[in-house]
Amino acid sequence: MSTEVQYLTTEKFNELQKELEHLRIERRKEIAEHLEYAKRLGDLSENAEYHQAREDQAEVEDRIGKLENLLKNAVMIGNGGTETITIGSTFRLQKDGDNKSYLYTIVGSEEADMTQGKISNLSPLGSALLGHKKGDQVAVSTPKGKVTYTIMILK
Repeated sequence: MSTEVQYLTTEKFNELQKELEHLRIERRKEIAEHLEYAKRLGDLSENAEYHQAREDQAEVEDRIGKLENLLKNAVMIGNGGTETITIGSTFRLQKDGDNKSYLYTIVGSEEADMTQGKISNLSPLGSALLGHKKGDQVAVSTPKGKVTYTIMILK
């Protein structure tokens, strides 16, 4: 298992803890019951229900292991509030040549979601922005070439 630090907001940490609890208590029980039922169906070597239940069991145990490791190595992030962009900072970015600006928050890779404006600290854009201040221009290499962004507001 990885011991890599994962940055999580309190909301995401709590969400992952709930998922882990559900898997440990409810999902394990459901799978155990399904396994018992499948065993009663007869020959295990040709029993598709049994093999599916074993696969489900392996997937659940794998997810439980990943969640336990992730939560054990989690570092809680705040809401920024500093003069420079850090993990947890919310800010407004404007791409050069574009009149619109977009609101983003830098989060850990586990909860990155561009549709919600959450950028991973490990992404090219996220890592390029870390440590910069309001008014700074940041150049980011993309597959289509360099793109320059201006940090408009830092919350």
